[in-house]
Amino acid sequence: MVSENIYSVITFDDYSVTPKYLQLVNSILKGIEEGKIDKGYILPSINNLSYELDVSRNTAEKAYKHLKLIGVIRSVPGKGYFISKTEIKQQTKVFLIFNKLSVHKKLVYDSFARALGENAIIDFYIYNNDFALFKKLVVERKTDYSYYVIIPHFLEGGEKAYEIINTIPKEKLILMSQLLSGVDGSYGAIYEDFEGDIYKALREAIEKLKKYRKLKIIFPEYTYHSRAILNGFYRFCQEYAYEYEVIKKPQSINVTDETVYISLMEDDLVTLIKKVLESKLKVGQQVGIISYNETPIKQIILDGITTISADFKFMGEKAAQMILERSTEHIIAPFYLTLRSSL
Repeated sequence: MVSENIYSVITFDDYSVTPKYLQLVNSILKGIEEGKIDKGYILPSINNLSYELDVSRNTAEKAYKHLKLIGVIRSVPGKGYFISKTEIKQQTKVFLIFNKLSVHKKLVYDSFARALGENAIIDFYIYNNDFALFKKLVVERKTDYSYYVIIPHFLEGGEKAYEIINTIPKEKLILMSQLLSGVDGSYGAIYEDFEGDIYKALREAIEKLKKYRKLKIIFPEYTYHSRAILNGFYRFCQEYAYEYEVIKKPQSINVTDETVYISLMEDDLVTLIKKVLESKLKVGQQVGIISYNETPIKQIILDGITTISADFKFMGEKAAQMILERSTEHIIAPFYLTLRSSL
């Protein structure tokens, strides 16, 4: 058998967030799987590969190191690299698409990739809450994927997302973060209970909240966050007789005494902290701060910011487990209150 020219089987997807060295690895593995590259094929040198593909030498070197680690290629001093194994176990190919990339989304990705293991190819995309880009990526990249793992959050147009998602075979679908009305069939899901989560977390914090009389949540009108969060917020405030307010414009915040502020977005949290520091009110006594989504830096800011957060590591691991076990169960992600000095 005569192998194809290596450069004819290597492709890069500019829309993908997957590092180029992994795209290079995945292209070579796919070429082997499809019988386009045979055992013994002599690969280009790292320098030649870097030059011909217009990628950094580091990218080419990392790709070869990864292929060598999994036993697909070997190197002979003075002769270079060659394909040493073509009997590759069928790989799980995953189309992974997130609405945005953030610190907590990275926790999801890292735990997901780690739990899937080395025998998986992950094509990773970000659509920045833009429904048009989401549609383009899903429709144009429907290929031989084993699974489609989707976090569906949109600024606008998302009411039609179920139509796009319903074109995916349900046995290959896993939804993360939230369920979508209109998505039918039997598919896997690991999601958040937005209304119940905030209600239960605030109730758990009731002893700390007793020194305040008003709760304010920063919830801009133009946001991808579920309005179910507001339902849980209203429910708690009404049940426990708190004055409450929804702040739609973070820049207009007027920090007042005996008030707790709940921030969903990291940018809004920065704005809030600046306003609180300008007010000279004592954090954790006269004014309280609760932030969505646990990240390491929140353990330090203002001697610790109280957070309410889904277990993102669990979400990533569970999604991977569903793929490995071919599960179609629906699981609510754990949600935790972490009390710190800001409350």
